[in-house]
Amino acid sequence: MEAIRLRQVVEVDGELRLTGVPVEKGQTIEVILLLESSTYVPPHFKLADLLDSELVGLWADRDDIGDSVEFARQLREQAETRLR
Repeated sequence: MEAIRLRQVVEVDGELRLTGVPVEKGQTIEVILLLESSTYVPPHFKLADLLDSELVGLWADRDDIGDSVEFARQLREQAETRLR
């Protein structure tokens, strides 16, 4: 079974319109709707908030990290592997 994820905003109450979906006439499909809460408001941060946080310069005093860009790449790679 193959999964296709489409994300849309409902424009008319109770109606969904799907176009451009790679399905053929006569093919059986199953639709599962995952509804997002309409009360959720994603947090908004400003650059100043980040600069005032303890995240900036977090690795500055670490002597075990040579190239911080390479170190971050390795961390991302490990995290992606762990998720599989």
